[in-house]
Amino acid sequence: MCVERFVHGGNVYEPCGEGRSWLDFSANINPLGLAEHVRTAILSQVEAVVHYPDPQARKLRAALSAHYEVSQDALVLGNGAAELFYLYFHALQPRRVLLPVPSFSEYERAALAAGSGIEYLPLPAGRGFSLSAAELFDGAQRTGADVLILGNPNNPTGTKFLREDLVWLSEHLTSIGCGLVVDESFLDFRRDEERYTLRHEAARLPHLLLIRSLTKFFALPGLRLGFAVAQPSLVRRLERHKDVWNVNVLAQAAGCAALCDTAYQEETRALVEEESAFLTREIAALPGVHVYPSGVNFLLVSFADAEDAAASVEGLRRRGILVRDCSNYPGMGRGFLRVAVRKREENERLLAAWRAVLQERTQIS
Repeated sequence: MCVERFVHGGNVYEPCGEGRSWLDFSANINPLGLAEHVRTAILSQVEAVVHYPDPQARKLRAALSAHYEVSQDALVLGNGAAELFYLYFHALQPRRVLLPVPSFSEYERAALAAGSGIEYLPLPAGRGFSLSAAELFDGAQRTGADVLILGNPNNPTGTKFLREDLVWLSEHLTSIGCGLVVDESFLDFRRDEERYTLRHEAARLPHLLLIRSLTKFFALPGLRLGFAVAQPSLVRRLERHKDVWNVNVLAQAAGCAALCDTAYQEETRALVEEESAFLTREIAALPGVHVYPSGVNFLLVSFADAEDAAASVEGLRRRGILVRDCSNYPGMGRGFLRVAVRKREENERLLAAWRAVLQERTQIS
């Protein structure tokens, strides 16, 4: 397994040079940063780290149940969403996993760690990296997959599936003995998430696991927090394979505080909606560039000349700005970048630097 295939964005620990800090557009984290209410909650629990965390995470479980309107016995809590992918594959041991690509690399890495075989299902760039639910079902039937895993929205393409299409897909996959894992890690960024989410259906659909992350929306990547929703029988099976103390004291406190902070949540959605539209418009005006709209807090960008993409990554890096090179995504290749949506001042700094990089390219050629 080549580790470079599974490199992520957000590596701000490498030296930036000249005493600078990175301006990170490579990781899709809430641009507002940590909410003050959450910061206070974390600090108030620092002394509690001398005790083991509540293994049932009762306060957090109740907060998640109330906020997302799901039954507590349908919840599995995780040390980030990524842990839940590994937990699922470890517990169920599927033989063959159908993976539409490009997609988040941890899906494949988690499956391989459990010894599962991978079948790629390419998402066609000419159709905006989109396939219908019927095409996904046909792919599962054709390959004899035991499980299909989807991002909704998909990372890095931003493509989405409507709720009713995923219900249809889950029911049809069940008829051929195939499970469905849906990753909704970025849906909190959308005002209209009800059109897409399966959180109300996950507890009744027998072969469905729905995974969500609090890391991205609430800016908690250093603490790690996620959860899954499934039928209670699947929940119990997953719990048997899970570390009993997998969600630490500070993460539990942060999650409870974050879920109560509705003002922060609304401010986030308004900011991301406005800045996503701004960045889409401005990046699309760069020469030879196409932007794939996502409606969440990141944008996929393609270049007519793949060398311009590589030059952009390096040129921005020299200026202290990180973007996500997508060349290691299966099904994508060279010429694609992913850019996070940040605050206006930061977005303008990115755009100014990017224009300068491409202008340099023009002068050299």
